[in-house]
Amino acid sequence: MNIRINNAVGPSQGLTCEQAKQKDLVDYLATLGYNPSKIKGNDYWYLSPLRQEKTASFKINRKLNVWFDHGTGKGGTLVDFGILYHNCTVRELLEKLRGNHSFHRPSIKMIVPEKSPIQIISEKNLISLSLLRYIRQRHISDEVAKKYCGEVSFSLHDKTYSAVSFKNNKGGFELRNQWFKGSSSPKAITTIGNGSKKLAVFEGFFDFLSYKSIQQNQTSSEVNFLVLNSTSFFEKSRLYMESHDQILLFLDRDKTGQKFTEMALSWNKKYTNESHLYQGSNDLNEWLQQRSKSMKKGFSQ
Repeated sequence: MNIRINNAVGPSQGLTCEQAKQKDLVDYLATLGYNPSKIKGNDYWYLSPLRQEKTASFKINRKLNVWFDHGTGKGGTLVDFGILYHNCTVRELLEKLRGNHSFHRPSIKMIVPEKSPIQIISEKNLISLSLLRYIRQRHISDEVAKKYCGEVSFSLHDKTYSAVSFKNNKGGFELRNQWFKGSSSPKAITTIGNGSKKLAVFEGFFDFLSYKSIQQNQTSSEVNFLVLNSTSFFEKSRLYMESHDQILLFLDRDKTGQKFTEMALSWNKKYTNESHLYQGSNDLNEWLQQRSKSMKKGFSQ
């Protein structure tokens, strides 16, 4: 059962209800400190942020960008979730999403974790055969993966797992394996400096690894790198990005990526859109996988 919302929010300028609904729900929950307990296809399962529970029954379908809480029978868009989570009006939610309003936590009792439920147990070099096999399936070279990634053991809801890890500037990790996508606290960007005045910007670290794998055997000038790890950090990274003379945007070719690309192009002439290089694919890693499969198929014929 969806919550009905009146889209008429008065004279508030800037972000509209429809624009708010387009924001990625998984990314939004990550900014609130929530990571999925499990991922199955397009379905991301969480311990409900709206109530206490021990078994994850809050689901986001990332393809449709909608949520449903099986414990309450409620669901809908990001706006539906936001007014319940913050116990606020639509107008107040839009102000918060624009960053123009100091928001108080809701007075009703709910779980609002100070940090991710993921706890890092140990960190080491990337050596696991199963994780390296996963890396190769994404068509990333072992050399690049071992240079920029590690391997961690982590606990989640009393179970232990291992994953490829990519460290951010605050010491948190992006975590990936064949069945899991998540992150540990704190969530932050990752910057890799090479003393250059040129910057390449990526949404996720697999796109960065794809770029490095493609460039591995090519002679090219070095650049600095920014991996956002979440599009929620894009606008917050503007000052850092514009400290460079040239900013190459390798963002996803979905609605969110295109929105931020168009926004940046309107900010400053330093930005250039490089996503045409993987036209027909959602992101650089998807393009790399498709290209590698096509080349392999061509050789076998």
